[in-house]
Amino acid sequence: MKIPNLSNPILFDLIFKLSGFYKIYERWLESQISRDVLPNHVAIILDGNRRWAKYHFFGIDKAHNVGAEKAEELLNWIYDLEIKITTIYVLSNENLERENEELTNIYALLSKKLAKLRDDNRIHKRKMKIKAIGNIELLPKNLQHILKILEEETSTYNSMFLNIAVAYGGQQELVDAIKKIASMVSSGNLNVSDIDKKIIESCLYTSHLPQSDPDLILRTSGEKRLSGFLLWQSAYSELIFMDVFWPEFRKIDFMRAIRTYQNRVRRYGK
Repeated sequence: MKIPNLSNPILFDLIFKLSGFYKIYERWLESQISRDVLPNHVAIILDGNRRWAKYHFFGIDKAHNVGAEKAEELLNWIYDLEIKITTIYVLSNENLERENEELTNIYALLSKKLAKLRDDNRIHKRKMKIKAIGNIELLPKNLQHILKILEEETSTYNSMFLNIAVAYGGQQELVDAIKKIASMVSSGNLNVSDIDKKIIESCLYTSHLPQSDPDLILRTSGEKRLSGFLLWQSAYSELIFMDVFWPEFRKIDFMRAIRTYQNRVRRYGK
């Protein structure tokens, strides 16, 4: 009898789930998480789609599709763990320089998934405010339109928050904030001496949030850098880097990250 290659993470995960051990392990992990010290704001860099495709000899379109489905699953995980604010890094400014064919497919997939999200009962039942953060005007008009509709239709919600960082760059966010502040000073609505941390934060893309600073920033794919993500807001965030490509990311990986966060001592520079 041929023994299956358990070094293949997809096959291993399938066997793990079929055996029933996955659910047992998931429940055990959940029991290890304290509900008293959950992060209020989790930010996730969804990284590794292309490398996952290359590793498994899949097309890049397949990777983006599986990654998008994983992002849909994430909505249930954050709800199950009662996390109020989630920010996901979907597409950076630099990503907009990729080949036209890949970008066209990404835009089409985003449009499809966002349109589906609009009719997702979970969003309205859970009163989840959705907002896109980034240079949205760089996106195709139809994608801008869908994002605007989502924002308008969830504008009164405030139980949960989902921020979609798309065409986003942390340096550009700071440049835009500086321009806003300069404009307020120029118009006489703000004195230079009054510029402080609160003024700067009020001009960032995340100013609509009850808490703009993520407690936890998680990046998949094994890369250990923020790539310009939430440069100002991440000053005292806990950083966790996981050696799993985004399309393979599971609820147990998410819970492991939460457990790791809870085992850390946050000193805020003190």
